[in-house]
Amino acid sequence: MPRQVFFYDPPERFVAGTVGEPGQRAFYLQASARGRVTSVLLEKTQVAALAERVEELLDEVVRRSGGSTAVPAVAPAEMIDSAPLDMPVVEEFRVGTMALAWDESIDRLIVEAQALIEVDPEGELDGDPDEQDLFEDDENGPPMLRVRLSGAMARVFAKRALELVSAGRPPCPFCSLPLDPQGHVCPRQNGYRR
Repeated sequence: MPRQVFFYDPPERFVAGTVGEPGQRAFYLQASARGRVTSVLLEKTQVAALAERVEELLDEVVRRSGGSTAVPAVAPAEMIDSAPLDMPVVEEFRVGTMALAWDESIDRLIVEAQALIEVDPEGELDGDPDEQDLFEDDENGPPMLRVRLSGAMARVFAKRALELVSAGRPPCPFCSLPLDPQGHVCPRQNGYRR
């Protein structure tokens, strides 16, 4: 079956968002443009890692350019997007691998999220591609979301994603594990409910 590539250059909107209550949230990346919406499921840790790497990469672009770049130092306030995800959220795939790159020729950040590749019980990849094939743009690869963002739009994405991750359940002051509304069994309190 040919590879599905959901390509947005540029998207009208590219955000990280959640569905559900803290502790039960599902995390999504969502891109949209011209009436088309693509949503992919990923883990909270993947959202945090992506946002942090976007910030680091943009900071490096600014540093290397000596300040002569279109990348803002912080997210422009007028571009902040705090709206919820576009509903209904239809999951195209679960993200396995992500990649970032800065394209100097067009001053754009490229974000790629590839579908998780299933591993059979013998430890072989389904379809038996070699590792190099996973990162090639061949027509039989896993589904992929590819988005090209301006520096300003990338800063806005990273700011929202970092706020989203930190807006979860508060940490226990003793063990730093997330507190549920009904408390949790704290390992530092010898199993007493906190």
